[in-house]
Amino acid sequence: MDHRLRCRGEKKVFSGFTTTEMEKMERVLKESGQLPNSEVIKKLTGGFNRSASRAGKPALKWTEVQDWFLVRQQDLMSKGTSPIVPNNFNNFPPAQEACALENINETSDMSKGEKVIDLSNMEFEAKSSDDSWYDVETFITHRFLESDGPQVLVRYIGFGTEEDEWVHAKNVRERSVPLENSECNKVMVGDTLLCLQEKMEQAKYYDAQVIDIQRKLHDIRGCRCVFRIRYEHDNAEESVRLDRLCGQPEY
Repeated sequence: MDHRLRCRGEKKVFSGFTTTEMEKMERVLKESGQLPNSEVIKKLTGGFNRSASRAGKPALKWTEVQDWFLVRQQDLMSKGTSPIVPNNFNNFPPAQEACALENINETSDMSKGEKVIDLSNMEFEAKSSDDSWYDVETFITHRFLESDGPQVLVRYIGFGTEEDEWVHAKNVRERSVPLENSECNKVMVGDTLLCLQEKMEQAKYYDAQVIDIQRKLHDIRGCRCVFRIRYEHDNAEESVRLDRLCGQPEY
């Protein structure tokens, strides 16, 4: 799977792009017809930082450019247009498209009188086969295997039909959201959060346990605390800032 980053909930997007930079990003979307991968975004960011129009302005982070593309995609999709997904996105059989969340609700074995939770306005994420988490665009259909139990076929935001994946129902949950600067005091040693693991070739979201915290005074940049985390999928450890951590909505 081409691991494009996901937009995490209501994460604020950097607003300091120049007109020239935004026009360039719009052209990239129009010409490519899909979300650019991290390598393309990093090259684009490097070009912006070397340009004369950025002289005297703060250097851009590639993740800021990434967020712009992701939010722009969501904006276009909300308006009924989706020029930045693969061309074969709409080739999926329409009979399967209609299933989505409704079928999951219909097949729930709810006892009489039990409160029914309305899932229509909720957003979800699913754990892929490589243990990383992706935002779910829709639940296409579902099945029950005697050997593995309930599974759902999901389509991830920003991916085409060729990346649709069967995942166990236990690996689907409400979408995690970025932690705000004012929420750093909620993070405790032993908590499990979603953390962005950045590597040279890719960046993915994994579950990670907080194993140590260095509390620091906040400044104009926001939270300056340092969180030592251990990833659950490979037991690797690293120290990260709050802006790489996400929690469940009720966190």
